[in-house]
Amino acid sequence: MEYRIANLNDLDLLAEWDHQLIQDQAHRNPLTVSQLRDRMQEWISADNSAVIFSQNGEPVAYALFREQEREIYLRQLFVKRGSRNRCIGREAIRLLRDDIWPRSKRLTVDVLSHNTRGIAFWHSVGFKDYCLTMEITPSTDCQRQTT
Repeated sequence: MEYRIANLNDLDLLAEWDHQLIQDQAHRNPLTVSQLRDRMQEWISADNSAVIFSQNGEPVAYALFREQEREIYLRQLFVKRGSRNRCIGREAIRLLRDDIWPRSKRLTVDVLSHNTRGIAFWHSVGFKDYCLTMEITPSTDCQRQTT
């Protein structure tokens, strides 16, 4: 598998894949592909980097991450539909860890709690549970009843 750092010419592809990632994870993000393109442009123009992974010249996956002084936050990893279950995600993580990311930094990733396949994947490549974020959304907020 080959890889390269993404640039602004890749925004359409990255936005479409980001949209598919949102759908695949059943994420609540309501942004359109156009809005995701704008967001991706902001991210990779600022403090995030994107890497596109290819096989035989065809893009098959991407990773979006932010490197900080002591930590690398992996914001997104996506393997395109039709290319999954072929160890592409695992190979992408290996390449990131071996070739791109310094071994001296802590790696973090957020995974939606209902994404059991994602959780299993992250565990299989060495990530361990660290914290659980909990929420009360406005639609489920318990209201006090007065008597």
